[in-house]
Amino acid sequence: MQARFIRFGEVEIDGVRHTKDVVIDRGKVIKRDKTESRKHKARFGHTPLSAKENIPWNCQRLIIGTGAYGRLPIMKKVKKTAKQRGVELVTVPTPRACELISQADLATTNAILHLTC
Repeated sequence: MQARFIRFGEVEIDGVRHTKDVVIDRGKVIKRDKTESRKHKARFGHTPLSAKENIPWNCQRLIIGTGAYGRLPIMKKVKKTAKQRGVELVTVPTPRACELISQADLATTNAILHLTC
């Protein structure tokens, strides 16, 4: 899979442009559903990644692209759940996450990409 950060708010995955946050689960790209995380927005000043979201845990490594400037808050419960499940959590700004995804074995790696901030 080839992932490329185009600019703030836009990535390209295998030639398809995306302008909304995405989840990559075993090579399948779907829109990130932030509904369950929005209730925490006031606390963080930004919608965080919460454990209530549909996180693709069926992997050995989960890459989280934290936005163009690396500002996506990740709630402690996500980190705790990753540790309990034995999933390596890689949290990096989205441009770097795209590079890692392009080099990854998607049989063992999933991802969540935040496209703004």
